Amino acid sequence: MDVALFVTCLTDSFYPRAGEAVVRVLEHLGCRVAFPAGQTCCGQPMFNNGYHDEARALARRMVRVFEPFGTVVCPSASCTAMVREHFADLLAGDPREAALARDLAAKTYEFAEFLSKVLRTDPQTMGCRRPGRVAYHYSCHMRPLGLTTEAEDLLLRVGGLELAPVDRPEQCCGFGGAFAVKFPAISGALAREKARALVATGAETVVCNEGGCALHLEGFARRAGTTLRFRHVAEILAEGFGLMPPSDEPARRASDAAGARPL
Repeated sequence: MDVALFVTCLTDSFYPRAGEAVVRVLEHLGCRVAFPAGQTCCGQPMFNNGYHDEARALARRMVRVFEPFGTVVCPSASCTAMVREHFADLLAGDPREAALARDLAAKTYEFAEFLSKVLRTDPQTMGCRRPGRVAYHYSCHMRPLGLTTEAEDLLLRVGGLELAPVDRPEQCCGFGGAFAVKFPAISGALAREKARALVATGAETVVCNEGGCALHLEGFARRAGTTLRFRHVAEILAEGFGLMPPSDEPARRASDAAGARPL
């Protein structure tokens, strides 16, 4: 199956290992992966801040760049939601562009969604094994995509992996894009609550399929001196399939963080 990777800005810039893992897993599952070099930001930051003309220009570019491909896979629910929920409305002034935007929306999938609903991937029967204890952060943008347990179901089928329950898993981490900048006190309080819930699981690895959420929580967790590591589900699967070595980044202990602020 031929697919195109829409890697997203945050994944490309801050979590390139996750992007590499997405490609390795897709290829392992029999997909031929293309990477359209002309892709840029999907326009979500502009759209969320009311700059719809700027967002429209980027949506128009995205539609054009991915038009030749029959399936698009993205490691981020928020960017997938931008494509599926807003592109057609942004381009409604041009019937042809709106139609192309609807086509792009129909063929764009979040990574765990694609593995679960299109490829019907079962890591267990494929010999995926990656011992450890992880917690999963459910990002808010999964909701508009109608996604619930897809990523968790994949993790539960990885041999040797224990999925620790998180208290109030539906609670926002506080990032919310521009929300974190406009309302830092509220954003920080939400991050603290989420970090406390994650630490309470006893897991050192948090699986987070959203670059924005991961950046927000990882930054807070490090400043608090916790041992939490953040990984994409694609990285867990790639390691379990033997496609990538386990990340050797050490967990940061409270004693290593000068001036750490306790949770």
